[in-house]
Amino acid sequence: MAFLHREKHDTDMTQGSIARLLLAFAIPLMVGNLFQQLYNTVDSLIVGNFVGKQALAAVGCTGPIINTLIGLFSGLAAGASVVISQYYGAKDEEKLGKAVHTTVLLTLAACLVLTAIGVWATPLMLRLMDTPEDVIGEAAVYLRIYFGGVSGLLLYNIGSGILRAVGDSTRPLYFLIFSAFLNTGLDLLFVAVLHMGIAGAAIATILSQFISAALVLLLLLRSKEPYRLCLNQLQISTGMLRRICNIGIPSSLQMGITAFSNVFVMGYINHFESSCMAGWTAYNKLDALAMLPMQSLSLALTTFVGQNLGAGDLNRAKAGPRYGVLMGMALMLLIIVPLMIFAPQLTALFNAEAEVVAFGTLFVRLCSPFYLAFAINQVYSGALRGAGDTRPTMFIMLGSFVAFRQLYLFVVSRFGAGPGVISLSYPIGWVLCSALLLVYYYRGKWIKKLNLQES
Repeated sequence: MAFLHREKHDTDMTQGSIARLLLAFAIPLMVGNLFQQLYNTVDSLIVGNFVGKQALAAVGCTGPIINTLIGLFSGLAAGASVVISQYYGAKDEEKLGKAVHTTVLLTLAACLVLTAIGVWATPLMLRLMDTPEDVIGEAAVYLRIYFGGVSGLLLYNIGSGILRAVGDSTRPLYFLIFSAFLNTGLDLLFVAVLHMGIAGAAIATILSQFISAALVLLLLLRSKEPYRLCLNQLQISTGMLRRICNIGIPSSLQMGITAFSNVFVMGYINHFESSCMAGWTAYNKLDALAMLPMQSLSLALTTFVGQNLGAGDLNRAKAGPRYGVLMGMALMLLIIVPLMIFAPQLTALFNAEAEVVAFGTLFVRLCSPFYLAFAINQVYSGALRGAGDTRPTMFIMLGSFVAFRQLYLFVVSRFGAGPGVISLSYPIGWVLCSALLLVYYYRGKWIKKLNLQES
């Protein structure tokens, strides 16, 4: 079926310069992810400076819990994005429409489930992390409010994921920038002016996320393209749901379980004083920002590979990761050097107490050189995800980020390891994951699976 004209925001990645296409797609996506990351980072900055280090530690405790439940959904969203990008590349309007409407209805169901589970599981997961008594109360308040309004985040992510799948990474960016500035303003109002504490930071975040969700959904509803959203066509296509789940469930388990393993990492950190916890929180915020370029490039590669395989161009699809590795290494080097040099100053932005800065600087300087390994696993996981071959990637990442990491932590903790040795569980996992993904990708089994599917 012939496609309607493409909107000027959509990108056909099946032709043109590969490097230019990846950069043009990844840059607005990276800026968008940066602003999305700023939601929680701004919370940390403001509560750390206007409330105190216990409040900063409380926000830090919530990260692994939020990421666990969101990760379970994000995997399914990634599966949907792959399916949509492949139908877009194949120019199949009918199946593209079914994929979009199945995905949105699935997301609405996920909103109900994650809200209920998040609110219910908050005390249990905080106890699993051995959260100290001087932190657990504020952490519970933040989490319950956050999960009460998590629907805004899910709906924005799926709406922007649909647009990314068809090559549009710019308009979701505009909405996100607006809502991130709104979040900052509301944070300052609720926390610094109205003195609502950590609850004010959580309320500011969910209000801003609902605004970004409303904007991206309105765009899909008003679109004239085949991926437009029509409320009267919202229904589950059984075949489409099966395909989305086949690709998305392995990614979902990988993201959710990997994030859940960080609950236990946080548990090891929580055995130290609150200054260490606050320093770890500051490092995690800097780490999340530093990883954004590679995560954005990984998503660009997923769309690139998905569209080109949908168009039947295997050679062009295989060329994407080659460009991605070179681009990723350059990006990471540009980030690592200033991060190492200015680690104390960057940590002090969150909390200027000497002990907090010392711990944060230690974590940054130990872990950031290993971002080069992180770049490799992001490139090849993104490419394999675009090919729909998510199960081996799931096993490799779970083995590296969960099983190996937990074994490492169990062993070193028996020898009285300090915070620095505990923190190395992250980069060692990145190195192992990169090595295993390289071996799997270049053995070419994913190509054989693709041929079998096509036949």
